[in-house]
Amino acid sequence: MSKIDITNEIASKHLGQKSTGSELYNPDLLVAIPRELNREQYQIENDNLPFLGEDVWHCYEFSTMTKNNLPISKVLKISYSCKSEFLVESKSLKLYLNSFNMSCFGKDSKECLKICLEKIKNDLSSLLKIKVKASFVEKNPIFIYKQFKNVLNYIDEKSLKIEKFEEAPELLKTENSKTKKYFLKFDSLRSNCRVTHQPDFGDIFIYYKSKKHILEDSLIKYLCSFRKEYHFHEECVEMIYKRLLSVLNEKDELFVCALYTRRGGIDINPIRYSKNCSFDEFLELKNTKILTKHGNKQ
Repeated sequence: MSKIDITNEIASKHLGQKSTGSELYNPDLLVAIPRELNREQYQIENDNLPFLGEDVWHCYEFSTMTKNNLPISKVLKISYSCKSEFLVESKSLKLYLNSFNMSCFGKDSKECLKICLEKIKNDLSSLLKIKVKASFVEKNPIFIYKQFKNVLNYIDEKSLKIEKFEEAPELLKTENSKTKKYFLKFDSLRSNCRVTHQPDFGDIFIYYKSKKHILEDSLIKYLCSFRKEYHFHEECVEMIYKRLLSVLNEKDELFVCALYTRRGGIDINPIRYSKNCSFDEFLELKNTKILTKHGNKQ
């Protein structure tokens, strides 16, 4: 059985299946997928990662009840390191969180949420074999990256021709330049779920500092080549990071983050960056300070 088939078999416990889950707390619903099953294809070694980073999830539909049956609904934020051996399969997480819906914890809302957070952190940490952080944040969290400019601003759209829709790293072209920082955004990233084949849409943010300049038209063509790819969100970001790193200099600074639109009440935001990355503002992704109650992606 191939690595891809193994991944699909693990993920299909819930994905592509009719499943009602449980409305009573049930950690057995969670499914872990080994990262190495995809990383091996791109010569990414779990013990020697070419990046640092986190996977940040926002779960917009978390709901539970106190012991006197008072309903409580919050936005749950979960994050864990890309160094984890496993990632959590998204539908299994959705079903797991739904298992809190009719479960009752604590004498009041404060105690209830505290108990839920501890259960979530412990269950996910046990599943993924790494410390998982969890917190409740403001409604409608929005990431704002003001310094990133739409990559389309740097090219002539009328002369651009997109022809490949399966990942094609040979499309990436560079030219020599002076050392410079680049802050680029592409808001039309699309890939597809590995198992259900449903489309996933997102905004991708790329920062790099290098003497090499990645030609923007080639970057757009490359990012568009994911349109018929079938991978999990985290895998796509790691593939993009590895391909960009391969056309830059080994010691260049590089940061790649994809903010995917929510599906099933959950959005997934993988972040990968070089160990020498000096772009400090991305660290705010780990805090709630960058989360605003109202706003738009910019």
